[in-house]
Amino acid sequence: MSILLAGFYFFYFAIIGVYVIFMPKVLTMLGYSASEIGIIFAVAPMVRFLVPFAFTKGLKLSIEIFNAALIALLLSAVAFYFSVESFYKLLLSNIGLGIGLSLILPYIELISLNHLGKERYGKIRLFGSVGFVLVALVLVKFLSSPDIALKYLITLVFVTSFIAYITASQAKTILSKEQELTNDISLLRDWRLWLGLTLMQVSFGAFYNFFTIYETDYGMSLDMTIYLWTFGVLAEIVMLYFQGRFLKDNLLFILQITTFATVIRWMLVFLFPQNLAILFFAQTLHALSFALFHSAAISYLFQLYRYRSLAQQFFSGVTYGLGGFVGALYAGYMYELFPRYLFLSASLIAFISFLFLYFWGQNSKTKEVS
Repeated sequence: MSILLAGFYFFYFAIIGVYVIFMPKVLTMLGYSASEIGIIFAVAPMVRFLVPFAFTKGLKLSIEIFNAALIALLLSAVAFYFSVESFYKLLLSNIGLGIGLSLILPYIELISLNHLGKERYGKIRLFGSVGFVLVALVLVKFLSSPDIALKYLITLVFVTSFIAYITASQAKTILSKEQELTNDISLLRDWRLWLGLTLMQVSFGAFYNFFTIYETDYGMSLDMTIYLWTFGVLAEIVMLYFQGRFLKDNLLFILQITTFATVIRWMLVFLFPQNLAILFFAQTLHALSFALFHSAAISYLFQLYRYRSLAQQFFSGVTYGLGGFVGALYAGYMYELFPRYLFLSASLIAFISFLFLYFWGQNSKTKEVS
């Protein structure tokens, strides 16, 4: 099972590498405006936000639903390739991608936490970071046309779907146990927590969707920008390997620390967009703002709620979904209207996220689930 999980993470995050590093640049090459890019990259996370609510209304995450999500992902990737010249067709393709991605990753995360535990999770999850950085280093050497990036995307989606199908087939018992639970998750009751987690991802809208464009517009070469991406992922890999010792301690405190580190990270990118030494230092903070934050968040929700599969669905849907939607949309318009202040605004949003997580810790009684 560990080999399957490592393979899934490797190829899944290779897809993310193509999607977030190269696709914005590809769409720029095809003549899309910044606001159009923001809208296109906003629809998939919006769908991810909406999907988990279906599971609060009686829908159960069965193996049949999981397999249907894989089919939707495959068909959408093919449609993405043939729709790239049309704004509205591309928008619809991205909706399909959002549905597929919103269902498969949270369930695989649940399998990982059940099979590995939070201390060993990072050592398998780091294969995702390896996939991300390898595809970045390879594709940057061959990205001479949009067609090449799109072919990479389709190929990786097919491999990922195959591995995900085998993995889920071997873990059916986890699904059956989860279907017997009642929903104990309340976004309204725990609004400080969920708003804090979501705003963290809103702040990443500037980075995921516009970092490559932002740096190349400041005169940075595409090669050097990819090296910055790569360096951040290398820092992430190191953190994922050693993070087990941190996850034994107060998970909420770790969330607060990593969120504040993100405030500093975006501020450095805003203040020094052409200073390579500082940019590389800022990228080392990816170890905290992504790797440790993500692991602490899913582990904290795994402890906090009994309906763990739905908790992971909501984490993917509400934080990465709604947060990604708002982040992509705001970043697109922000970069079109006030490009100089994109990462200043991201830093401010991350600071508000930190405040909500701090007040959640001060004002709520968290529950432990054994």
